[in-house]
Amino acid sequence: MKLYNAPGAPNPRRVTMFMHEKNITGIERVDVDLNALEHKGESYRAKSPLAKVPALELDDGRVLTESRAICSYLEGLYPEPNLMGVDFEERAFIEMADRRVEWQLLLGIANSVRHSHPGLAVLEQPQFPEFGQSQAHKVLEAARWFDQLLQRQPWMAGARFTVADITAFCGIEFAKLMKFKPSAHGLHALQAWRDRVAERPSAQAR
Repeated sequence: MKLYNAPGAPNPRRVTMFMHEKNITGIERVDVDLNALEHKGESYRAKSPLAKVPALELDDGRVLTESRAICSYLEGLYPEPNLMGVDFEERAFIEMADRRVEWQLLLGIANSVRHSHPGLAVLEQPQFPEFGQSQAHKVLEAARWFDQLLQRQPWMAGARFTVADITAFCGIEFAKLMKFKPSAHGLHALQAWRDRVAERPSAQAR
């Protein structure tokens, strides 16, 4: 298999962190240069028609896109350590947590950065700075909600580390480009959670 990757981008990082947590090796990584617009090229679009990364090319030639779908496939191939739920009930609650993080936190961070950071202008044409600023306000609102959640439980989905923590961490790290730090806004539970995840080998791998 081949993983088409873009180091530094949050969604590809979700997959590489997931793979590292599961000690998955043997999947070839092919870096895609986003700034050079390699993902817009004809050869890559043949694999990922929407020109998005990451993409996982299977041995039979089929291609999976969407980070969550790729992680679900890898969870099936490598069930341990479990990151998505051991039964239907836990899977449902972990998926709920992951979707909340993705839609309420990561999406807003991505929109804010893509529309306000000059370094991403090549990827977002046209940029709408006012929209980026409005998204930054929504990110802070969402971050406050997650801070309250983490005052009641140690991890995003409850008692243990899961794929939802990976998604949230990749979002919070990407938010450095919008100069966001949880503790600067009094979100100490969110900051403590972030710091714990940052100590994991998967968070330090590239």
